[in-house]
Order: sequence, then C-alpha cells, then structure tokens
Amino acid sequence: MKASLEPSRLAPADMMRASLIGLRTRRLRSILSGLGIVIGIAAMVGVLGLSESSKSELLAQLDQLGTNMLRIEAGSGIGIGTGELPEDSTVMVSRVGPVEQVASISETGASVYRTDLVPEGQTGGITVKAVDANLLATLQGRMESGIFLDEAATDLPVVVLGAVAAERLGVTDGAGGTVVWLGDDWFSVVGVMDTLDLSPDLDRAALVSYSTADEFLDHGGVPSTIYVRSDPDNIDVVRSVLPATVNPESPDEVEVTRPSDALEAKEAADQAFTNLLLGLGAVALLVGGVGIANVMVISVLERRGEIGLRRALGATKGHISIQFLGESLILATLGGLGGVALGGAVTAVYAWSQGWDVLIPTVAIVGGMAAALIIGVIAGLYPAMRAARVSPTEALRTL
Repeated sequence: MKASLEPSRLAPADMMRASLIGLRTRRLRSILSGLGIVIGIAAMVGVLGLSESSKSELLAQLDQLGTNMLRIEAGSGIGIGTGELPEDSTVMVSRVGPVEQVASISETGASVYRTDLVPEGQTGGITVKAVDANLLATLQGRMESGIFLDEAATDLPVVVLGAVAAERLGVTDGAGGTVVWLGDDWFSVVGVMDTLDLSPDLDRAALVSYSTADEFLDHGGVPSTIYVRSDPDNIDVVRSVLPATVNPESPDEVEVTRPSDALEAKEAADQAFTNLLLGLGAVALLVGGVGIANVMVISVLERRGEIGLRRALGATKGHISIQFLGESLILATLGGLGGVALGGAVTAVYAWSQGWDVLIPTVAIVGGMAAALIIGVIAGLYPAMRAARVSPTEALRTL
C-alpha cells in the first residue's frame, strides 16, 4: 500500500521563529528600516499627546479666568467723537443689569525708574497707569508678593508693579519696603502682581490708584480701558449694548472685545499646527513603510536559495508568503511599540517642563499601533507574494 502524505503544516510558533530568524540575520538593516516606523509613530503620538495636554491647560485657564470678561477701549470708528472713552463710562457700564464687576484703567503719561538720577527728557521708563482698587479682583489675578491697592492707603504715594515691570526694575519682593522714582516723587512698592493671562499689558506697567494719580501726577482720570465681568448667560447681550451705553453719541467709536477669545484663537492656531505636524508624521510613517518594503524585496532576492530549499522540503507557497509577511509585521509591530514609547516619553517630558498635566489620548496609542500594523501588512504583501512565486528548481540553482 502506498502511504498517504499529509499536507505540510506550519504552526504559528514555527512561523514566528522562522520570521525572527530572517530579521536576526540582518539586524542592522532591520533596525534602520524599522526606525522609519518608530519616527513616524512617535511624531504622531507626541503631537496628539502635546495637543491634548495643551488643550487641557487652556481649558483649565479658561475655567479659572472665566470667559465672561469684556474689555472696552476707544476705537477709531467713523463718528464725530474724540476717540476717547467718556469720563463717566465706568459709572454707565456699572448700571447695566447683568454686569457684576467693573474696573477701569487710565494712562497717566508718567514713567517709573529705580533712581531719581534720570537724564532730563528721558522717556524710556516703565509706564504708569491709574487703576480702580478692585481691578485685581475683576481680572481674577493674584499677587506674587505684598498687597494690592485695595488694601493700601490709596491716597499715599504707593505703587504696585506688574511681574515684568518688577523684574526690569530689579524688585523681587513687593513687601520689602523698596522705593522707586515715579513722576517727581519717591513711591513705596507695596506689591508685585503675578502674570495676568487676560491682560498681559499690565505685566509691564506700574499701577497707582486714581486718587494718588490725581494728587501726585496731576492726572485727570479719563479711563482708557474698562474691564467688565458679566453674568455668563448674558455675555453676548451685554457685549451688544455696551458701545451705546459707554458712548451714546458715537457707539461706533467704542471697541468691545473678549480677552478669552485670544486664548481660543491661540488654540485654533495650535490645532492648525498640530494638523501640519500630523501630516509630517504620516509622511515619516510612509517613508518607514517604503523602507520595510524595500528591505523585504531585497531579502527575497538574497534568500532565493533558502526559499527553494524550503519548498523542496515541503513548504507550500502559503508558508513562504506567511513567513515573509510575518517578518514585515514583526518589524512594523516593534517599530510601532518603539514609536508609542518614544512619543509618550517626549510628551511627558515637555508637558512636565511646561507644568501641564500629561495626557496621551487612547486614540494616539491605538491608532499608532494600528497604523504601524497596516503599514506592515501593505509593505510586506508584495514581497511575500513575490517570494511565494519563486520556482523551487530555479531557486536551488543559486545554492
């Protein structure tokens, strides 16, 4: 009787070992081709992680600072007015029903220096602004040291410095009894503010009360900027009525903005930049896939003898194609894992350096690995089919 021959079989463990042998025998080439996958996946994971961490920080800022603040300034307009806010603007705004807090700022024209030995005519000092005592509360700001004007004697020569102004004047402690030359008098520094996200121009200014400005700087007190906190549910209504409320004769010369819009615009710009970086990551991933395909095609040409020998010993076309496809998948999987790890590490380091919470979205990890596997399949499909079509007799001639 003739013994029946069972079809050749290739167990998954044997397929894995055969695929790993092919990669181990060409380690440097495998590492270099997998590096493209690592860079592409790392770029995509890092960009998505940093975008999510940055967005989380922005939302935290908006929650803390609120989106219900409006800023009123004189605009150019097309009316016949003076281009300035009326003197009673602050009082008129406070009468609007949904308005909760109002604080104004006025330019004094004075400058502040650390010494009174200032050359005559010099105007390069830090600007001085007269402000309402409740300005810090309206802006929801914080003091880095010392106190704000609402806790000081507002009719005395005292000044509060913005964060940048204090740094430029060399003032490190607002409660240390430091004096500065302001106008034509010495003023005591009673506080240094923390940075103001919604009003960065105040970081570079020195602030005095209106009564101090009137007495020591001969200042008239016409507001140049008014900050308004409104009921969040009526913010759009308040914004629409403020121009006519502030200047009924020339409402077109009143400009009302929402400072938080600048933060949201920054997020939109960051999102556009994120999309650009994602595109670059996809290009790097494509280059990595081409690299894998190139390595696998060369591997097929170099290993024709091995393919012919395996076919002669009973391996089927399917076994050969599975082996080469497995090599491509293993290479892509290792590249994907390395890319996810590298992208996560970059995200964590940068987020920690900025003081952000580290957030890496699940879609970045899952999507990164899925993209790597898809690239692996696509890159290995043609080389695997080409290897399976190699004729055993022709291949054995190369041995």
